[in-house]
Amino acid sequence: MLEGLALPLLLAIFAACAGVIWIAGVKLADTTDILSSRLHLGKALGGIIVLAIATNLPEIAITISAALAGDLSVAVGNILGGIAIQTLVLAAMDVAMKERVPLTYRAASLALVIEAMLVVAVLIVSIMATQLPNTLIAARLTPGAVMIALLWLVGLWLASRASNGLPWQDSGTAPDGQVEARGHSQDKKEATSDGRGESTARVAWVFVGAAVATLAAGVLLERSGDAIAGHIGLSGVLFGATVLAAATSLPELSTGITSVRMKDYQLAVSDIFGGNAFLPVLFLPAVIISGKAVLPDAQASDIYLAGLGVLLTCVYAAGLIFRPRRQILRMGVDSLAVLVLYALGIGGLFAIAESSVS
Repeated sequence: MLEGLALPLLLAIFAACAGVIWIAGVKLADTTDILSSRLHLGKALGGIIVLAIATNLPEIAITISAALAGDLSVAVGNILGGIAIQTLVLAAMDVAMKERVPLTYRAASLALVIEAMLVVAVLIVSIMATQLPNTLIAARLTPGAVMIALLWLVGLWLASRASNGLPWQDSGTAPDGQVEARGHSQDKKEATSDGRGESTARVAWVFVGAAVATLAAGVLLERSGDAIAGHIGLSGVLFGATVLAAATSLPELSTGITSVRMKDYQLAVSDIFGGNAFLPVLFLPAVIISGKAVLPDAQASDIYLAGLGVLLTCVYAAGLIFRPRRQILRMGVDSLAVLVLYALGIGGLFAIAESSVS
């Protein structure tokens, strides 16, 4: 339906949908924090799962819409490209900090390193699954998609246990890190909401409304984005990995900056790693809905993006372990390295796209 529209109108629709995702995404994240605190889900496994799903509703909508349409190239590029660009959000948070030390210095904890390892693990399984035959599918399930989902659940269980304490000195939290405990910003949001007299039912209705708006905007974003890519001659993978992934990362950017300004650095980093670990799980509903083995049909650029996501995550994992104090351009050395690697990576992505065309 959108393919016949003029490019300026498509761009206006895309921008409007991105704006809705920004506003609704912020409300979604805030109400998720409040409900998690009131329902005592904050650090429990259930709370982590709810948060991961809530913050990735745009990607869920895009994946479901693409699967129903039978064209998953944009969705695959958005999922794998989204991991790389959402990792890049950590660099923006680093700049937004009003500290004389980098984000990873203040946020450093072994629990976050475990979460980074989970991101790396699901991406490696995704890469491995691309090498399986596309005929390996039964009951609308493929071994790669199932393994990713199971690995994610096990990883979340380990991350939940790690957040409750590890057999290390100071429970795996580095000295001179953030002053208040991880997740204190959630309690402050709940206290502010309680001070305004907002009932749990009202907060839940705001959550539902924001979720519906985000899902609807996500579907329109995917459809208008696909039409825009066709107008400008950009492949679905490139568009999904860059412009579309950036648009769907707006809520993480806004809420992440809010968290670091509230000095809840560990929660800000955890939200990014948690969302990134969840994104490959969307390959499972994509397979179920489309009835196709999605990962075995992945293109070279998809595998390349997964590798880029692994690389950027490893850089921040190293930053959390080594805790560099030096800042360059108001960011840590690790954030600067991620910016450079991402720019080089996107350059390589365009080179892959050009070579495939020729």
